Amino acid sequence: MMNSLFRWVAGFVVFSGAAFAAPDRPNIVFVLCDDLGYGDVQCLNPERGKIPTPNVDKLAGEGMVFTDAHSGSSVCSPTRYGLLTGRYSWRTRLQHGVTKGYAPNLIAPDRPTLASFLQDQGYHTGIIGKWHLDFQYLDPDTGELLKRPKKNTLPPVGTKIPDGPLTRGFDYYYGFHHARDMKAVIKNDTVIEHDDEINMLPRMTQEAVEFIESHAAGTSGLPFFLYVPLGSPHTPIVPTPEWQGKSGINAYADFVMQTDAAFGVILDALDRSGLSENTIVIFSSDNGCSKAANFKELEAAGHYASADLRGSKSDIWDGGHRVPFIVRWPGRVQGGSTSDQLICLIDCFATLADLTGAPLPENGAEDSVSFMPALNGEEIVSTRNGVIHHSISGHFAYRSGPWKLCLAKGSGGWTAPKENAVPDGAPPAQLYNLETDPAETNNLYESHPEVVERLLKQLEADVTAGRSTAGADSQNDVETIVLWKSAGN
Repeated sequence: MMNSLFRWVAGFVVFSGAAFAAPDRPNIVFVLCDDLGYGDVQCLNPERGKIPTPNVDKLAGEGMVFTDAHSGSSVCSPTRYGLLTGRYSWRTRLQHGVTKGYAPNLIAPDRPTLASFLQDQGYHTGIIGKWHLDFQYLDPDTGELLKRPKKNTLPPVGTKIPDGPLTRGFDYYYGFHHARDMKAVIKNDTVIEHDDEINMLPRMTQEAVEFIESHAAGTSGLPFFLYVPLGSPHTPIVPTPEWQGKSGINAYADFVMQTDAAFGVILDALDRSGLSENTIVIFSSDNGCSKAANFKELEAAGHYASADLRGSKSDIWDGGHRVPFIVRWPGRVQGGSTSDQLICLIDCFATLADLTGAPLPENGAEDSVSFMPALNGEEIVSTRNGVIHHSISGHFAYRSGPWKLCLAKGSGGWTAPKENAVPDGAPPAQLYNLETDPAETNNLYESHPEVVERLLKQLEADVTAGRSTAGADSQNDVETIVLWKSAGN
């Protein structure tokens, strides 16, 4: 815990509702990696992590590490929706899996986003990297909506995007939709060229540097929010030649090293531009590590991408959704500090609203809780009973205190045992005490029925209410949300 030396100083009190004066509002840089496991950051996994990540480790030494932080889902699109809206994605049409592009934006046009909220507070907003929340394409010649002619066909150069990030609160967009469409490079609302995937991480890094440098030069005269959802180390696993073989383990480990180096380039740009002291930097990942990393090769070298956690990307177990989460804020957050308080990426909306002193929008951020007190070494004050987890197949889990109830018989994802491979007679769900069993090995479902009943009632209430925090009545976008996905429940 941080001592009083690092508490808010006079004139910067956020908890009272007083906003920062315009010249003092901090810039915000949020770097979100893709499929980076909790154990892939070496300082978080010192005994079983063998991939060097010196730049992320340095950030941890200069900021606060959250050891119990979770993505909104164990896969990509739902997490990104939750981060930008402060609302769980399963409240929308996306009940399982991910978006695939060539479809209307998953974020409703009238829904507040973190970007639109910060715009309203006087921030210039930019996104550089992967969107993966759907948008449509207009034929560059006819202006008609394009349908994907066949799997993985790229939109032509010149294609316009009528409902992309610029319509959801961002002033500037440079990137791509998702991994399978990565070759289609987009600037603002236009596909500007096609390029090989191996060039994408260097392109996004350079673009982020230029965005930072333009603000250092006073281009906008505004504080900025820069969201950098990198496409790495997700597939295609394509480290550039200078990084190939660097890890001595495999291509995934090389790509993690290159991703860490790219993050370091962004940090260097802040330093070189004189912006570091007045910039909050947040580093995280959208879910756990993917099996595409080749766990057998990694573990043969002594590297465990989920550290000591069970499962990986797609799973309802913590390896699927417990993620690295580090915050650096010079003069506000104590360097080298840690917090073991439970948070979720959906909480970034309320936290950054807290920073500005502006209230949350009444029609948004229904599941978001500010973790600003934790940055000050204090207990998070929450009207939310717990955090809801979600797997690739739509299986739910509910976490409250040390208890975690999983409405799945197995992983709910890709790790064995999958739901259809769980032996007959197994309990219909899983209950774990993560305080005594962080690896989720001892299922207490049958021995603690009172805990199961309490958590299940809380989950049901949070789902049906349209929100999990106190506030104005809300509703889900879909009428029916199925809690029990496994056959026989």
